[in-house]
Amino acid sequence: MSSSDQSDADLIDRVKKVHRAFPTGVTIVTTEADGQPFGLAVNAFSSVSLSPPMVLVCINETSSSYPRFFASRRFGVSILSHDQQDVAMRFSRSGGDKFAGLSWHVGENKVPLITDAAANLELEVVSMLMAGTHTIFIGKVLSAETSGKPSLLYSGGGFFDGAQLVPVVTS
Repeated sequence: MSSSDQSDADLIDRVKKVHRAFPTGVTIVTTEADGQPFGLAVNAFSSVSLSPPMVLVCINETSSSYPRFFASRRFGVSILSHDQQDVAMRFSRSGGDKFAGLSWHVGENKVPLITDAAANLELEVVSMLMAGTHTIFIGKVLSAETSGKPSLLYSGGGFFDGAQLVPVVTS
């Protein structure tokens, strides 16, 4: 390995540690192709705009579900609730029918959504941008719903119950 390759590998390791230091919600991104639901766990999710309401997700091009997302014009984002760690684990694995035996439903815009999630969005793709190994999908919100349940959080390689957050007291 050349010193440049080692330097790149060291930087990647440090960047991974930075990402692990940043708590995120746990999202499942879904779509439909040929009448079948597809989905994967994604932590690269963010608000883009409130007027019009838009969000973005980043999907790795090596994901087995990626071609379905790239070909689709609509997708869903389910923000998992604090008691859905099993769902997060199911969708973090590659391949297989992740929806088998799972409680899910089709939203009003024909997008598969995870039942009992903290929140669900249905989106229409308005832009795709290639960025390294991922594609950034920007979606305009078509529908939004919340359950009032606390969200599932991910940080430092582990899951946390969003209901157990402790307020920071400022002086």
